[in-house]
Amino acid sequence: MSQYTKPTNAITPEAQHKVQFQAFIKNENVLKNISETLGSETKTKRFVASVISAVSTNPTLQECQAPTIISAALLGESLNLSPSPQLGHYYLVPFKDKKAGVTNATFQLGYKGYIQLAIRSGQYKKMNVIAIKDGELIGYNPLDEELQVELIEDEYEREQRPTIGYYAMFELINGFRKTMYWSKRKMMAHAEKYSTAFKFNGGAEALKKLENGEIPEKELWKYSSFWFKDFDGMAFKTMLRQLISKWGIMSIEMQSAYVNDMAFKDETGRVNYIENEVDTEAVTPVVVENEAEPEATPEPEAMTSDQSATINQPSLL
Repeated sequence: MSQYTKPTNAITPEAQHKVQFQAFIKNENVLKNISETLGSETKTKRFVASVISAVSTNPTLQECQAPTIISAALLGESLNLSPSPQLGHYYLVPFKDKKAGVTNATFQLGYKGYIQLAIRSGQYKKMNVIAIKDGELIGYNPLDEELQVELIEDEYEREQRPTIGYYAMFELINGFRKTMYWSKRKMMAHAEKYSTAFKFNGGAEALKKLENGEIPEKELWKYSSFWFKDFDGMAFKTMLRQLISKWGIMSIEMQSAYVNDMAFKDETGRVNYIENEVDTEAVTPVVVENEAEPEATPEPEAMTSDQSATINQPSLL
């Protein structure tokens, strides 16, 4: 009986993470799938060049399974969002799954990506998200959603003041208006509840020490979570995500971005959610290692798991 020989262009799931990314993405079948998805040879060439560039300059992405990188990048492409860290629309962020022994690339929407998608929908007249500094807040009445503040006029002085809360608002072209205010304490509680990397490395207490420069340099590696590295950026996204998903008009593009945020597709095509570790302003993504047990079915925004939570049709509510 003759021995079966696999086609030279076949790449098994077990070997995918060992294959150099450039060789994988230039595979004939992979290029064909990308071309069919994008619909033109010109778009395919540009897409392949941009993804190869992103992976080549980021060692952490090189550790990811190649199909998850392509899948995440194709989602960003389909939404007409830029992966440029300077623009902050979305990020390709590695997630290390210790149980499976692999690293997957996840599509993670930045808060500026939410703003871009909202603008394109043509439904929003105004939108804003801002940090409220110490000494600025007079009061916020959640019943009538009136925020009373006296903003510090000197920008330099304002930047030096500690943040005490976050305010987000939008107004639709039909006149509907919605606002939201969270204290920084509430935001830190949210981070501790939904980010195991933040919680298990000291949470709010560790963040305070980090902001005060009390963490020894040799221990800074523990605080790679972007809740530590860019708390305000994470908070801005959380505010917009909460506000838009619950009260705003969500275009088809925004719905797609929402349900695929912090997710990767496995070999079966199912969407797998990981914890809400979002790279916002940083240039280099971070590998998130999550060893915590999942809580009882949190919102899609806040999925936390040891490996991932597999959901076929996540709710937008």
